[in-house]
Amino acid sequence: MARRCVISGVSHQNGHRVSHANNKTHHKFESNLQTKRLFVAELGKTVRIRVSTRVLRTIDKLGFVGALKKFNLSLSDVTK
Repeated sequence: MARRCVISGVSHQNGHRVSHANNKTHHKFESNLQTKRLFVAELGKTVRIRVSTRVLRTIDKLGFVGALKKFNLSLSDVTK
């Protein structure tokens, strides 16, 4: 399974860890993904999705269907 948010598509970023002596070593910054079970009233069941914490805040604010609408997705795009 790819480390990618199902709704927003956010994934890792590449960069450097920089020491006090300004030595740079390559580092991959992983996105903060959480697996959550959300109840979808339209389907009448719970759905397990892997989303970033930023999208979880959006779901708290707008609801699951509202967050999907914001990212131009439908329920069939997220559920399998």
